Parts: sequence; structure tokens; C-alpha cells
Amino acid sequence: MTEIEIGRAKRARRAYAFDDIAIVPSRRTRDPEEVSIAWQIDAYRFDLPVLAAPMDSVMSPATAIALGRYGGLGVLNLEGIWTRFEDPTDLLEEVAGLRGTEATRRMQEIYREPVKAELITERLREVREAGVTVAGSLSPQRTKEFAKTVVDAGVDMFVIRGTTVSAEHVSSQAEPLNLKEFIYELDVPVVVGGCATHQAALHLMRTGAAGVLVGFGGGAAHTTRTVLGVAVPMASALADVAAARRDYLDESGGRYVHVIADGSIGKSGDLAKAIACGADAVMVGSPLARATDAPGRGFHWGTEAHHADLPRGQRVEFDTVGTLEEILFGPSRVADGTMNLIGALKRAMATTGYTDLKEFQRVEVVVG
Repeated sequence: MTEIEIGRAKRARRAYAFDDIAIVPSRRTRDPEEVSIAWQIDAYRFDLPVLAAPMDSVMSPATAIALGRYGGLGVLNLEGIWTRFEDPTDLLEEVAGLRGTEATRRMQEIYREPVKAELITERLREVREAGVTVAGSLSPQRTKEFAKTVVDAGVDMFVIRGTTVSAEHVSSQAEPLNLKEFIYELDVPVVVGGCATHQAALHLMRTGAAGVLVGFGGGAAHTTRTVLGVAVPMASALADVAAARRDYLDESGGRYVHVIADGSIGKSGDLAKAIACGADAVMVGSPLARATDAPGRGFHWGTEAHHADLPRGQRVEFDTVGTLEEILFGPSRVADGTMNLIGALKRAMATTGYTDLKEFQRVEVVVG
């Protein structure tokens, strides 16, 4: 790829965000009813290629169950407010009422409450008893501590999610998590990330992960780019990781690792562009935070927002636009891409003549 000169001592390659690209119509169109958006990872098949981000403003046991019944996958944050407090309802109300800089300080206080293993077990039990696929997320730093609790609780899919996760973490303070060894010993599929480059993704794929999360620094509630200066535009990140998936498929003799876009997906058009750039599915937070029945009550935040030492996120306020069902399936009462995400994806695929997600990954895109 052609590099550009930043200055005499520094060169860089051009990278593209979703706003920089557009999907190109083809010579064929179809009826949206003839489009399939089903997605399967390991033994688990989903009617929707949508995972809800493990963020307390988006996922509670109740919303994870609801999304599962709609055909998607709700991922619970197993270090979040639901595993620190028996009933966090009043605290969620309090967070929604905070103003200005007091929000970060108070959230830091709330999240100092220790994570309780028995609450991890209880929350996963609630989801499992509802008859939907059970998924929970831990950070790499807490995975060793709570992994046995999570697996014993009957989780179907294990998510290891951080701002950026590498297969070669180096630490002189503590023994880092050996992802390859950890994944090999588990009996459940593991999704791990984020990553944003070909090389990092290839290394994560070699650990045995069933899927990799792509993206960091670009979510609506993240300020990673501002605080750390770290970010990669999502269209280019996905295309690079999709190339790593192809290379690993050849290297491994046919093992397919799923690419899951995680970040910068705020509107329905972003969801379609993520698939077009190579994603098999998307993990979304802010679109679902706009639901009237979301736990955040119109506010959205991630784990970075209440980091004890260096917050790299913020509590964002959204206008709620409809129920979770309406945001996914419509009917839409607005024309800005915040409702009927699934209908929009199907129509984008139908407009360009594709019948399933794997085919749609081959759609032509343009820059500009």
C-alpha cells in the first residue's frame, strides 16, 4: 500500500473510516425478503449477525435474554455493575442523573465494589434458564481470576475483551495470560479482541480463538484516541483483519476464524459497511443504548469511563428512539439510521444483489 510522507522522518499509510467509503450497487437487485443474514460461529447459529457489547448501559440479564430471543447474542459484562451488586437498579438510576465531571468520579466510586463470583454464577444462570445462548465477557486482566467460575456457570461463549488485546503481552510485574494455552484448555469457543492490524489479528487467530474483535478507540463512549492517541479507522482495520482471516485459513489448512466489528457502528449504514469490509458479524453498543428499555436509561458508557487511574471513556447521553425491538426491526420513525438496523442491512444487501453475508463481503466499495 502506498505510503504518504508525514514529514521527512515519518511515513504513514492512508486508512479509511466508514464515513470515507460507500457501497456500490451492482447490476442485480433482489427482494429484501430473499436475503439471509443468518450467522453461525462454532456450534451456535444466530438469525442476526449482531452481538450486544458487554457494557452496563446496554446489557443486563433481561436485555441479554431479549436480544437472544430476537436472534442475536447478548454478551454480559462479568466485571460490571450486575456482578458487583445484588440489585443495581438504584445505582443505574443515579448514574443517569449525574451531571458533568461528577459522573466520572461517582462511577469510579461505584465500580470500586469488588466483583463477586457468586453473582457471576447467578447472572449467567438467569440467561441460561431463559433458553438462549449464554455469553459473558472478562478483561484479559481478570480472566484467570474468574474463568473457572464462568465456565462452571455454563457459559456457551467466552469473550475476552479489552481496548486492545495481544497474543504477546509483556509484563515484568505479573505473569501475563497465555491466550493459546488458556483457549486450548477451555471446552467453549472464545472470542477475543480488540485488534486492528493484520499482524495482531493473525497472532490472535493462532491462539485458537473462534473469533476476533476488530477495533479500538473508535466507539461512541471511548476517548482512547484523545487520551492515548491510539486509534485505527474501522474500514481499513476490518479489511486488514479480513486479509489475516484469509491468510490464516490457508496457513491452518481450512480453519475459519470469524471477524467481528467492534466499534464505530452508530447507524445502520455502518453495520452494512462493516460486513462489506469483511466482518462476519458486528458487536454494537451505542445503537442499542438508544433503546427505551436499555439499562443506561439514555446514557451510554464502557469500562474505560470509570478506570481508577486513567479514564479513557465518557458517559454519553443519547436521545432514546424506540424499544430494543424497534431499533432492531422497526418500524422506523426516523430517517437517520438509528432504527430498523436489520431491515436496513437486508435492504442494502438486496439493493446490491447479494443473498447472504459471505457473498456481501465481496461487494464493491468506493472511497469518497
